Amino acid sequence: MNRYLLPASLLGTAVGGAVLLRDYVGGGICPSKATIQGKTVIVTGANTGIGKQTALELARRGGNIILACRDMEKCEAAAKDIRGETLNHRVNARHLDLASLKSIREFAAKIIEEEEKVHVLVNNAAVMRCPHWTTEDGFEMQLGVNYLGHFLLTNLLLDKLKASAPSRVINLSSLAHIAGHIDFDDLNWEKRKYNTKAAYCQSKLALILFTKELSRRLQGTGVTVNALHPGVARTELGRHTGMHKSAFSSFTLGPIFWLLVKSPELAAQPSTYLAVAEELEGVSGKYFDGLKEKAPAPEAEDEEVAQRLWAESARLVGLEMS
Repeated sequence: MNRYLLPASLLGTAVGGAVLLRDYVGGGICPSKATIQGKTVIVTGANTGIGKQTALELARRGGNIILACRDMEKCEAAAKDIRGETLNHRVNARHLDLASLKSIREFAAKIIEEEEKVHVLVNNAAVMRCPHWTTEDGFEMQLGVNYLGHFLLTNLLLDKLKASAPSRVINLSSLAHIAGHIDFDDLNWEKRKYNTKAAYCQSKLALILFTKELSRRLQGTGVTVNALHPGVARTELGRHTGMHKSAFSSFTLGPIFWLLVKSPELAAQPSTYLAVAEELEGVSGKYFDGLKEKAPAPEAEDEEVAQRLWAESARLVGLEMS
């Protein structure tokens, strides 16, 4: 026997144990069996990765699913895939470019006009560790897409969500928020040397602060809002990090990543859970790490920072203050 080969029985045990470890680290499957028959769900960035899988999971549960994406060719293809896999024909593609305030306003106006109700809004779309790009309106790209775009979209749809109550808003943040800081003197990285990692962390911290302040404002409306860290997933989101191009990452760290990095299917379980679980009705303003509620970083719970960020965000996107 080749001394470097494990016997089949031991190999099977090793692989099985690795799979169990990966499932444990991944956080598991959504425990709720609840269906959402007839409920309307919007998922941003749903043409690939966690967004597409979340849309698929919710389509399986009977929802009327709207995929909101920038690339309509990919969005239509994703909608077709989901319809075919779930046999739910109430899955549709709509154009939404979160890097354009004009596009966000047009999307929201169509939803308000064409949809009787909106029960769930999953703010999933994101860019990660991209170069120092700016949005159509001059915002730093990660802040603009990950946070400001969803801030405006959610606010424009609030009346529809309130009219559809009980309804839910789900913001996909990240564990990276713990390394974030809201720099009110330079939110758009116009004064400092650009740090793509710090900009990403700031955008994800902003989403949790937004969640906290929006929850406070929505008390008594029947609309809840929660944030979550879905886990690190094998998706296109990390394409700017360069790790997939590194031989060291591929061959040395590859086995570790296989164990610790979630599939899109597993990473979609937390957002599915927050969207459907009956036991979460009325739960709002919380942060979930996977399927479990946890305390976020201290700055994410600072009410003064949250209120100041809300006011500044409203000013930046041209939203009337209330």
